[in-house]
Amino acid sequence: MVPASRLLWLLALVAFPAAVAGGLVPGAGVITSAMVALVAAIAILDAVMSRSMLDEVRVSAPPLVRLYREREDAIPLRVDAPATLRALRLGLPLADGFDTPEDVRLVQLDPSGSSAVDWVVTPRRRGRYRIEAAYVEGASAIGLWDVRRKVPAEFEVRVYPNLRHADALAALRTGAAGTNLLRQVGKGREFEKLREYTPGDGYDEIHWKASARRGKPITKVFQVERTQEIYVVIDAGRLSARMSGRESTLERFMQAGLVLGAAAERNGDLFGLAAFSDRLHGFVRARNGKAHYAACRDALYQLEPRAVSPDFDEITTFLRLKLRRRALIIFLTELDDPMLAESFIRSIRLLNAQHVVLAGMLKPSDAMPLYSGGNPVDSERDVYARLSAHAAWKGLKETEMTLRRQGVWFSLFTPEAICQQLVTAYVEIKRRQLI
Repeated sequence: MVPASRLLWLLALVAFPAAVAGGLVPGAGVITSAMVALVAAIAILDAVMSRSMLDEVRVSAPPLVRLYREREDAIPLRVDAPATLRALRLGLPLADGFDTPEDVRLVQLDPSGSSAVDWVVTPRRRGRYRIEAAYVEGASAIGLWDVRRKVPAEFEVRVYPNLRHADALAALRTGAAGTNLLRQVGKGREFEKLREYTPGDGYDEIHWKASARRGKPITKVFQVERTQEIYVVIDAGRLSARMSGRESTLERFMQAGLVLGAAAERNGDLFGLAAFSDRLHGFVRARNGKAHYAACRDALYQLEPRAVSPDFDEITTFLRLKLRRRALIIFLTELDDPMLAESFIRSIRLLNAQHVVLAGMLKPSDAMPLYSGGNPVDSERDVYARLSAHAAWKGLKETEMTLRRQGVWFSLFTPEAICQQLVTAYVEIKRRQLI
């Protein structure tokens, strides 16, 4: 219990003047002492009557609340209280990663005893948060005290990456329309049926065993594959902690990976993912459906950058053993470090013979050709900055050429459009029937 403002005013206007008058006015001690005792008795009686007024108050929420980073939403709460209570002040202890319009909220209670409260929050960080209690405060019977109590309110809040922005929505439109609008190149790889040989069929298309059984040439007919496996492999190593605008590189990688998963499902493909740094952090085998997409989100929402170098040997060995069917494997990593690029080039040989591999990274803002224009050179410092940018650009071009010689696709994505550019690259590979 804490004194309310009404008690403080009562003491200031009645008890304190009475005590002063008792000391200054002769013969007034008995009256003033009685007034002070009366105020004290009223305060004590109010405290005794109200000490258990919040014992039956309960605060509850759904066991699992799902929110999205940087998106305003509400945590649905329910306050159960006796019908004698008319109002309560409610406080919810949230982590530093949440912004809320008000830390303490006045709740007008429903006479039925159960009141619904939508606690508006804006999460700023992904992750898993556990709320174990809430705090309630109510005025005593006469209003001289504020009674406070900590009540159990156990529930879990999960904050996922936010996919509702212009780049993600444009990427989903690209993924939904890509394979329907683009002309398919080639004849396909998936066996459809057998038919009799016609002039013009290649010898490599003849089914020799069927021809021997039937006594005449039989040709195999193929169709374009409709269901293929797509995997996104996200690097959570030290370079993924670099900021790219308002978000980290890892945050943009996760957004792009989940958007690609939605686009792949719209095209009838199976989507899976893996996350790694110096070890494997999670692996979800390629499937489709809403439950599978939720599993992919759950595998990523707690992923944070780690101050270690990525172990490409371990992740490529793991994928080589796990993936038996030919698939498109997209590595979202940072290869502007020469040592990491060399390690990736050496390790990727385990995969590119069987699978189609795409390596994608965010384009560094300080990597550009020497004579690409831009701001004028006004000092020696600008000259050295241009030379450094050219060296970084040259290193990336050499990495790209080396990967292309090994049959690995390489793409530089702009931070603001990585989702759309990644989905476009996936649609192009699918259009060419390289998987």
